[in-house]
Amino acid sequence: MPLDPTKHADWQIAEAAEKNMKTVYELGEKLGLQQRELLPHGHYIAKIDFKSVLDRLSSRPNGKYIDVTAITPTPLGEGKSTTTIGLTQGLGKRGKNVIATIRQPSGGPTMNIKGSAAGGGLSQCIPLTPFSLGLTGDINAIMNAHNLAMVALTSRMQHEYNYSDETLAKRNLKRLDINARSVQMKWIIDFCAQALRDIVIGIGGKNDGFLMQSGFAIAVSSEVMAILSVASDLKDMRERMGKIVVAHDRSGKPVTTEDLEVAGAMTAWMVEALNPNLMQTIEGQPVFVHAGPFANIAIGQSSIIADRIALKLGDYVITESGFGADIGFEKFWNLKCRYSGLVPNAAVIVATIRALKCHGGAPIPVPGKPMPKEYASENVAWVEHGCANLVHHIQTIKKAGINPVVCINAFHTDTENEINAVKRLAEYAGARVAVSKHWLMGGDGATDLADAVIDACNEPAHFKYLYELAVPLRARIDTIAKQVYGAEGVDYSAEALAKAKKIEDDPELSRLGTCMVKTHLSLSDNPNLKGVPAGWRLQVRDILSYNGAGFVVPVAGAIKLMPGTASDPAYRRVDVDVETGRVKGLF
Repeated sequence: MPLDPTKHADWQIAEAAEKNMKTVYELGEKLGLQQRELLPHGHYIAKIDFKSVLDRLSSRPNGKYIDVTAITPTPLGEGKSTTTIGLTQGLGKRGKNVIATIRQPSGGPTMNIKGSAAGGGLSQCIPLTPFSLGLTGDINAIMNAHNLAMVALTSRMQHEYNYSDETLAKRNLKRLDINARSVQMKWIIDFCAQALRDIVIGIGGKNDGFLMQSGFAIAVSSEVMAILSVASDLKDMRERMGKIVVAHDRSGKPVTTEDLEVAGAMTAWMVEALNPNLMQTIEGQPVFVHAGPFANIAIGQSSIIADRIALKLGDYVITESGFGADIGFEKFWNLKCRYSGLVPNAAVIVATIRALKCHGGAPIPVPGKPMPKEYASENVAWVEHGCANLVHHIQTIKKAGINPVVCINAFHTDTENEINAVKRLAEYAGARVAVSKHWLMGGDGATDLADAVIDACNEPAHFKYLYELAVPLRARIDTIAKQVYGAEGVDYSAEALAKAKKIEDDPELSRLGTCMVKTHLSLSDNPNLKGVPAGWRLQVRDILSYNGAGFVVPVAGAIKLMPGTASDPAYRRVDVDVETGRVKGLF
């Protein structure tokens, strides 16, 4: 019998479930994989030779494709990863051949306040410890590839500053004339390290590097991670890697990784990382883990490669997009689906009574502090008022032409009156609604949700993009701001406006996708504005160009590409049993 999640921590539940895990060969046999297509990392984790699978099954029709998104969350998160795993288990209980495709967690939130994104309670991806602590090394490969580009850039700047053209020529180097004030890239590390956001490097003598301002971003925000998310194969990855712009020269011309002659070596770090990782739910359904999180500052999607092989192997594929439908689903809709050519059949919007109360007027929860007492008692008025946020997200899903299913992720403090209010308002908005108790009961608690998703997938979808790539950049941003966020319009800083005009005048850059960066805690760019804010304008302060990934990145509001570590981070409770080597305290 599984442990009771009301009495045991996630790591204890996972540890108990791991005693009955299927081996990767058992999982592979269930999936219909050939043994040579499994690249084991121990008994319970493997990489999958995606090229072999796609070549072998190219003529097999795709399964049903479902995206899991959410309403605008509280800072605590609303259980989207838990729901993704729970729905997978629920479909398994209904006898469906189902696969989940999720993102690899970042060490930043795992060691901070949000946890590892393995799910929770009786709906988890296991084994938990390797999932949470590096898995098969994909993020490590991304850090090495990305930071190698920074090594190439900074060493080249040092040599160009110290040596004449004649000396450079003898060393077979062409002067790139890099402008130190126009370096676009930063270093990366996979922790939330606010002290590294803005730094100075090269302090010392001329042999100690080029003196300049620099900084760090979190690893999963790297363009290399974005490339892993959208690449179709190794050839595509190599081409994309060479298009990464690291800086500009003094005439304003981009300096790429290909110019620095480092793109090939960067790709070499990523060859193994291109293969998705195979894991499992607590109940034994296969889970593909690939690419990274943080849809507020990155694309935040599981990889196109993982989804493609899952759709050939499974009848139902449950993928997950980061944060709310304004953030993760919008990028799934207009970036991931555009690059992959895949068409979803339905989308699940995860909602909690807790978050709806927050949007309806309850005090905002603070991570690390006790939940405000107001959340423990019934308040239907708050829930009804907060449902405006849910209805806004339902309308976003419907604009994509696919069928929305609202999952009320049940908490023990929810009341029947509160749940009925959500059902009434969500159904009136045109969504199916199911209450799911997967955290408490696993797949048995998610069968109603599974049934609603099956019904939604049986209805035709009329998928369409929000914008076409021929639309100018500022018009696209305006469309996203108004149609998805509910803004009245968009304002630009002088720097962002100049970059936008330059991109619009460039035939190549003007047709790149648009990957917005903004807070996930509000539909607006102000995290303190809850519900459906009115009378506000989106403030775009910068625009980055991710030429290799294939999109430009407008940055709105005060959001940082390097999050900060809180005063009570999770690492304070993580430890190791020195007798057995088992890790405890992860969640």
